[in-house]
Parts: sequence; structure tokens; C-alpha cells
Amino acid sequence: MSRMETMGLAKSETLQSSSCNRLIGRSESLKRDSVMSNGGSAKVKGTLERKKSKSFKEGESYSSWLITEAPGSIAAVRREQVAAQQALRKLKIAHYGRSKSTLTNFTSSKVVPLVHPSPHPHPQRCSFITPTSDPIYVAYHDEEWGVPVHDDKTLFELLTLSGAQVGSDWTSTLRKRHDFRKAFMEFEAEAVAKISEKEMNEISTEYKIEMSKVRGIVENATKILEIKKNFESLEKYIWGFVNHKPISTNYKFGHKIPVKTSKSESISKDMVRRGFRYVGPTVVHSFMQAAGLTNDHLLTCYRHIPCTLVSTNP
Repeated sequence: MSRMETMGLAKSETLQSSSCNRLIGRSESLKRDSVMSNGGSAKVKGTLERKKSKSFKEGESYSSWLITEAPGSIAAVRREQVAAQQALRKLKIAHYGRSKSTLTNFTSSKVVPLVHPSPHPHPQRCSFITPTSDPIYVAYHDEEWGVPVHDDKTLFELLTLSGAQVGSDWTSTLRKRHDFRKAFMEFEAEAVAKISEKEMNEISTEYKIEMSKVRGIVENATKILEIKKNFESLEKYIWGFVNHKPISTNYKFGHKIPVKTSKSESISKDMVRRGFRYVGPTVVHSFMQAAGLTNDHLLTCYRHIPCTLVSTNP
């Protein structure tokens, strides 16, 4: 064998040996990877099984209500917010008087209102009613002023009080209202017209009413009897001046309300002609307001609309 053939054969054997070594090493590497892979999978599988065994039980089902109804869940928090909003809405409605609900219904509630009740819960009245106004005057404004009156005795009483408050004020006059009723027989015109001069003096002394006013009231009673003969009643005579329909004004500000009007001047002129006393245009206008012949409640006053409704539906 030549030298060249010997060297080629040796080189071929070397290459084959190297290839075999590489193949053996690669096979061993694959075996190690396989063992490691199998061991890792087993380890992971074991971990998952352990976790599952701690939190779940075989054959047991879990409903969605545990998530939505559980305290602290998003749904539970939302329900609490909605309940709080509804309670606050009811509180506001009760406060503003739109329902029969009362604030006491919520005293035991766990919901704390975000808005406190107004410190001035009273309705808005005419501007001449102030926080310092006497309660008797406020009650007169709320219950009588501007309400149409069709009873002869009450009309006589209001005409008397309107004249009596000249030089005084309505609050002082209203405080003496009971005395006026006792002194003048509950304003029964037939009985008042019979009061003698001596009785007038006694009334003036006992009830501290000026003698001139006592005499004027008695004279007005006699004139009312004449009115009843001619017009059947004081009511028909008085209401005839406004065509038996109250005058409804629309004043926005207190200083716009007049102390007298053309209508009160015409009524005053006719009453003076008939012999009535203490019936000047200003007194007559005050009487018209008191007896509801005119509704002078301001548009902003809560009594304006009720008095208007009473006027249109007697």
C-alpha cells in the first residue's frame, strides 16, 4: 500500500470516529433534556394538584352569587350607593313638602344626608312679613288676608278693624280683636245699632277704645241696616263694586302695592255719601284687602295662588 493511500485511510477513520463521538454526545444530551423535561412536568403537575386540592373539592360547584352578593363586592358597593341616593331623595322630598313623608322616617337610617335641611323652612311670604313680625300678624296674613269674605258679620268686623288701625298698626288692632267682638256683640249689626250713649261710654272705658271710634262703629251699624233694606245684604252692596269678582293683582315688590286705588276711592265716596264713618280711600282699600275683594299678595308669596283659586272657585 502506498504512503498516500495509508494517510487517506487514517484520515477517514479519524473523521468516522469524530462523527461517532458527536452522535453519542448528542444522544446523551437529548436523554438528559428528556429526563429534565419529564421531571419538570411532573413537578409542575404535582404543584397544580396540590393547589387544587387546597382550594377546590371534587364534585363541588360555585355559583356566581358568591361574587355578586358577597360583602365588599362591586355589586354590593353599588347597591349601597343606590340606597343612599334614594334615601337622600326621599329626605329632600319630605323636606320640601311634596309628599306625606316626614323627616322622622329617616332618623334611624344609617345614611347620613349630604345636604342639611334649610335653616329657614318657612314658605316665602309678602315682603311686609319679616322674621320679627308678631305671630298674630303672620297668622292673619296666612289665613285671612286676601281670602274672599261673604258673611255680613265678618264684613262688618273687618270694616271696623280697618278703621280702628288708623293711627295705629294691624298687629295692635288684631291683639284687641277679641275685645272688639265682646264690646260690639260679635258684630251683629242689629244689636250694635241699639247701643245707647251710656253703653258707649262704658265700652270706651272698659275696653280702652276711643269714644269717637265707638260712636262711629255704632253709626256704621245703623247704616248697614239701611244697606240691607236697599241691597238685601251688606255683602251684595260691597261686592257689587267689583262685579262680585275679586280683583287679582300681580305685584312683584311690596313697595308697588298702593295704599289706595281708584276703586277704593269710588267705594269710599259712595259710603261717605250714605253716612258711613272711618271709610276714607285708604281705609276702604285696607278693608278690600282684608275681605278679599282684592288679592294683593305678591307673586312671590305662597298665598297668592291659593287666594286666586278661591276667588275663581267661590
